[in-house]
Amino acid sequence: MREFGQHLTIDASQCDRKKLTDHSLVYDILDQLPKKLGMTKMILPHVVKWLDPGATIPGVSGFVMIAESHISIHTFPEKDYAFIDIFSCKNFDVEHAAELLTNVFESKKFTKKVIKRGMDFPRSHPDYIYIKS
Repeated sequence: MREFGQHLTIDASQCDRKKLTDHSLVYDILDQLPKKLGMTKMILPHVVKWLDPGATIPGVSGFVMIAESHISIHTFPEKDYAFIDIFSCKNFDVEHAAELLTNVFESKKFTKKVIKRGMDFPRSHPDYIYIKS
């Protein structure tokens, strides 16, 4: 049985703090990454600065919807940490994506996991309408 899609999660630590606070950098990553991974951006990224309770340095959270699903980034500068997710129903080069993202934040340590999603998702079903553009 084939999965519906891959979900890459990256927990990046010991990152460059200045990059973790850079709203424009997170926006640019989310704006350019879909094309670099062969995906289709549906909307412009939505990125906000956010100050967690108890924190003194705002982090940045951002999201871009892609035709294949979504990409999100959440940074925690006081902890030099970023959480990154890419979920796609289209296969993509997980190693290349992880390398791009950990390099841009200059992560000295990271863990990545790939989750196979939708193992029982019905690929062909008469009730589904597939729209081609």
